[in-house]
Order: sequence, then structure tokens, then C-alpha cells
Amino acid sequence: MSKKSGRRALPIRPPLGGNKGGAAKIAGGSKASQLQKLQEEFAQAQEQLKAKTATATAGGGVVQVTVNGSQEVVELKLAPEVVDPEDVEMLQDLILVAVNEALEKSRALAAEQFSGLTGGLGLGGMF
Repeated sequence: MSKKSGRRALPIRPPLGGNKGGAAKIAGGSKASQLQKLQEEFAQAQEQLKAKTATATAGGGVVQVTVNGSQEVVELKLAPEVVDPEDVEMLQDLILVAVNEALEKSRALAAEQFSGLTGGLGLGGMF
């Protein structure tokens, strides 16, 4: 009792747009290599930054602090005349001023070092 309608079954075709999964993998691979390159450049910039230092003074140069690009205090110099056992608070204040200024200079070095790598990424105050 079955009648043939005269219509043939159509082959199953992929959705319109073709093989998007394959195209995405190729594009993703390109982006992955770009990301890997950026990561390598970032690591290199960090290494270069470690070698840079920023120095600040306070009290007319009686306190001198040097900070590296990793934000570590690497040197602290005190002039003998500033070491007054009667006025430890003044020495503490001078050290704080010099350390904070050196850290600020070090952050500026970092921002300068990474500006070429982060240009257009909108990372804001990350560095």
C-alpha cells in the first residue's frame, strides 16, 4: 500500500556557514601564538625591569633609598650626622619619605617599561 511520492531524500548538510569549528580553531591558534608571544615579551620586560633601579633622597640627601624594578629596597644609606639618638622620629620620617618616593619612581619605571606591551589593552593602573 505504500506509494512512492517520487521525492528523493536530500543528503544531510552541515548548518549554513560551513565548518565554523575548524575556522575557530585556526583563528584561535593564531591568537594563542600572539598571546604566547606577548607573554614572552612581558617576561623579558620584567627581567629587564629587575635590573633597573630608582633612587630617592630625603632631608637634603642625608637619607638615600634605592629600589629595584621589582619594588624591593636594595640599598639604604644614612649620613652619619642624621643618626641622632635624641631624634629617632625624624630619622624614621626621612626614611619613610625616601622609601615612598623611590617606590613611586620604581612604579613609573614599570609603567614606562610595560607601556609598549600594554598599549591599547586598557589595563589601567595595573602597573
